[in-house]
Order: sequence, then structure tokens, then C-alpha cells
Amino acid sequence: MTADLLAPLDLAFWNIESDRHPMHLGALGVFSAHSPTAGAHAADLLAARAAAVPGLRMRIRDVWQPPDLLRPLAFGGATREPDPGFDPLNHVRLHAPTGDFHAAAGRLMERPLERGRPPWEAHVLPGEDGVSFAVLFKFHHALADGLRALKLAAGILDPVDLPERGPRPIEPPRGLLPDVRKLPGLLRGAVSDVGRALDIGASVALSTLGIRTSSALTAEPSGTRRTAGVVLDIDDVHRVRKAVGGTVNDVLIAVVAGALRRWLDERGDGSEGVAPRALIPVSRRRPRTAQPQGNRLSGYLIRLPVDDPDPVSRLDTVRTAMLRNKDAGPDRGAGAVALLADHVPALGHRLGGPLVGQAARLWFDILVTSVPLPGLGLRLGGHPLTEVYPFAPLAPGQSLAVAISTYRGRVHYGLVADARAVPDLDALARAVTDEVETLIAACDP
Repeated sequence: MTADLLAPLDLAFWNIESDRHPMHLGALGVFSAHSPTAGAHAADLLAARAAAVPGLRMRIRDVWQPPDLLRPLAFGGATREPDPGFDPLNHVRLHAPTGDFHAAAGRLMERPLERGRPPWEAHVLPGEDGVSFAVLFKFHHALADGLRALKLAAGILDPVDLPERGPRPIEPPRGLLPDVRKLPGLLRGAVSDVGRALDIGASVALSTLGIRTSSALTAEPSGTRRTAGVVLDIDDVHRVRKAVGGTVNDVLIAVVAGALRRWLDERGDGSEGVAPRALIPVSRRRPRTAQPQGNRLSGYLIRLPVDDPDPVSRLDTVRTAMLRNKDAGPDRGAGAVALLADHVPALGHRLGGPLVGQAARLWFDILVTSVPLPGLGLRLGGHPLTEVYPFAPLAPGQSLAVAISTYRGRVHYGLVADARAVPDLDALARAVTDEVETLIAACDP
């Protein structure tokens, strides 16, 4: 693989990071084991296979000179390039047996990835019970989004037939001046971009008005992390969807709103008047066409109806908000701020990264994201993957993020929190389970 410049959004993720706010994605996979040595065998397999996956050899290197005269604005950017000193043993680590995979994962999620080498790690956690082990994968958001992280992880699991999306098209080189034949279209695009930016800016300003956000969702960064997981039966989710309407995703988001209500009331913070802004990332990858390495993300921004006491009404509010976002499209609205990264020069990302990170709390209050997983069963060393919890990075000033994946008939919620601000994350996890039961009861005739 050859070096390529980081896309603007990747560069933003690279520069937003700080010691207290690492910008890596995570996934905790739990495997059933045939023997107490299965974890050690899994670590050996991961290290042996990593050397053969080109994407895992890629490091990110800062650029302080333009790569060529045709790309002068790359100054201050970064490239993704092969690491000549790549050693899988620097990335795959076997830990002592543990009786609590999530406690171990929380401590490991605190630690930023080493920026001088390919920014990923696989931590193997043998279970004290001898019949299970877990693997925590960490990928920097500048190296991979959720879909690409999945493909990289799949490359070091047992072979599985994943659907191909076709070859990446060759992009023409970018010159100092555009092709004059394309100027009319480019000018129309520029005007459209200006209009889109104004729409996004106005939507962001409006989104900050009028409704209280609980202090439990905001915190001064402590650099600590805690994780928790919840497993639901997808049939229960479909049961609610068929009774009330909407999509599976609408139900899963409404469950988050109801769980937050329960949790805030139980901890004494109160849910009255609380409607936090939830950022719902939206992939802009085109299926079966190009598959660039960089992040291709926009987003929807909705108010979670935490203050509504009626679970069915909460779901209806979420469904209406999501329909409104979908009608407008992912390129406009407050959730589409990530698209503006394309119009910032590399040096602007370098100098403005810390400010952008701190501004996240002005834009949204909680991240709720879905991570796609294949329907086929995954294995490592012949040991089946039974649970998988995705983890999203925390934005500066925020104390909680929620990631959701569906795998083989079950929904997995992965919760990540600032451990100091949210010492009772397990209580929120229980509230997720209780909310599903409440929704089912509300939908029964």
C-alpha cells in the first residue's frame, strides 16, 4: 500500500484528540472457549494474522511540507502510510484472566493509542471461568470508521465470506486550477456548499435554544472510562415496531431516551424538562461502489424526549424527528456539521482541532450510533463470537456515548462513560433492559 493524504474529517479526528479524550473506536467481543488456554491461542493467532492485513500496517504521519506543488494546502495535514517497522506484537496483548470483561475494557479504553505507529490494538482478556475470553479491539477514528474497523478486525478473525463492494475507482490528480470545462458545475457546487453551510449553521444555533440538558450528560474531562453492555432480543424490538410503527432504529433510539429518563430520576437528577440533543451519525458511503479508507459521515440531530412520561409517545416523537431528518437529507441540518470539515484547509484542522473538540458540547449532548455487523457467525481459533459491544469515543465535555450493533438475532448496546462523572453506569444499563420491557407491556393489547 502507498501513502495517501488523510481526508479532512479523518484529519479533524486526528487533531481533536487529547490525552483525556482519545479518539478511538472500540469493540468488545466475547467468545466461548473450549479450554483455559483458548485466550493465549487467540492472541497468537491475532498477532500472526495481523502481519498479512495491509490496513493494519498503516501509520499516520504529520505532513509539514507539501507532498508536491499540486497540493500546497496539504501543509499541516497528515498521511496514512505503511510503517516500515511494523511489529504485530506491539499491537496484540494478552492480559491476565479477569472475571469482569467490562471493567477491564473500561481501563483499556482510557489509554490513547500510540501515535507513532499504526493506531490500533487488540487486547485479549481470558476469562477466570475458563470457558470464555474476550478481545477488545481499538481503532483510531482517523484510521477507520465503524465499517472499515469491522473489515480490519474481520481480517484477523477466522476467514469468513464478507460481501465485496467493488474496487475503489481511480481519482484524477488534483491540480492548482480546476479544469475550465468543469467550472460551471464547480461554481454551482460552490454556491450549493455556501447554502448548505448557512443551513447547517442556522440549525446548530436553533438547536441550542430552549430545552434543558441534564448535567449528568456533561462533565469536565477526567480521562477515566467505564464501559457497560446490554443484550436485547431483536424479536422484542420487532414486536414493538410492528405494534407502534417506525423502524428498528427508531425503537432503539427511543429505548435510549426512556432509559435516560429512568436513570436520571433514580439518581435524583430529575428528567423534567430534559430533552438532550442526540447526534445520530449517518454513513455517506455508497454501497457497491467506492470504498475510500477515510470517514464518510454526516449525521442527524434530534431531541431525545427524556421528559415525556409515556413510552409510546416517546417512540412517536423519535420516529417523527427521524422522518423529518430523512426528508431533509443528511447534507443539511445541525447534524451535518461534519461535512464542513471538507472546506477547511489542513493547517486549519491542525490549529483549530482543540477548539473544535471543545465546541462539541455546544453542538450535541450525547452520541447514539449504530455499527453494522455481518449476519454470519464470526469465530477466532474456532471459538464462536457470542457477544459484541461497540464503543464510541467521548467528545470533550460529554460524559456518555451509546453505540448499538445487531448480531445474530440480538441487539448489543455498548455504553461508554467518563468513570468519574458516571460511576453508576451499570444502573443505566439496567434501565435499558427495563425500558424494553416497559415498551413491550405498553404495546400489548
